[in-house]
Amino acid sequence: MKQLTLVFGLLLLIITKVDGQSLDKSNREKLIVFQDSLKEISFKMINDSIEPQRYNASYKLIKTLVTALKTPYSFNFTFDSLKTISIQNSPDQKFRVFTWHVMNNDGSYRFYGTIQMNTSQGGLEMFPLVDYSPTLKNPSDSTYTNSRWYGAQYYKIIPVLKDVESPYYMLLGWKGNTVKSTKKVIEVLHFKDGKAYFGKPVFDGDPDNLNKKRIIFEYDRRATMLLNYESAENRIIFDHLAPPDPNLKGKFELYGPDFSYDGFKFLNGRWKFISELELKNDSTDQDENFNDPKKMKGL
Repeated sequence: MKQLTLVFGLLLLIITKVDGQSLDKSNREKLIVFQDSLKEISFKMINDSIEPQRYNASYKLIKTLVTALKTPYSFNFTFDSLKTISIQNSPDQKFRVFTWHVMNNDGSYRFYGTIQMNTSQGGLEMFPLVDYSPTLKNPSDSTYTNSRWYGAQYYKIIPVLKDVESPYYMLLGWKGNTVKSTKKVIEVLHFKDGKAYFGKPVFDGDPDNLNKKRIIFEYDRRATMLLNYESAENRIIFDHLAPPDPNLKGKFELYGPDFSYDGFKFLNGRWKFISELELKNDSTDQDENFNDPKKMKGL
């Protein structure tokens, strides 16, 4: 067993092997107790008025979560009453992603998280996510590992398993940013040689996004942006963002939806940009939750 080392509240890679067949009653009861503790800790992490206390709560949450996930077959426990952390399972049940944020007093954010793999023997295999966002240059153009992560709080996983040489996953996430602007991201996650990688050039058809490895949107913090996935059409849809005046082009903190919609449609293993879409479905409660995390149910 590899034991967790906590350095400034950040996780290191843990791979733990345990024997067993399933999540039994005793372990389920233990995880329910852990879940109650995590709910209490995460509430303080989001709502405490003192910044150092919010970070202390996040560090305590990390320790408690890792201890909980060491429980044999913990992957089968949903943590469904833990609303202040985003927990997203891949539809193919290969892994799940835990992500959360701590807000700084200046209105910026730091993100935390981990990927838990679904192991056949019920042991714990994790890829802790270490947010390096402030130091990353040209993040749209780069591939990162989990230990050098472009942090975000994810609310949707879209598996890409067909028409590709190796599977990958599209992640939709809220990123926050500053007191003036908010960001959202279309991230690409793939696994290779026992490692997790973020970023892959799978986008076509739009000169602004050609060869990009992730798509990053920035807009006025007072605005609301739709970013969602339509499974029936197999496409990612989003508000077209524009400045209120052409002379303000490039001032993204002033951008907002202009009541038109664009998207990326999956074709032949890649995502082709399509403009001026006509939407068939209304936005969901996921969109509302991740325009402002404090709107998340349970807060």
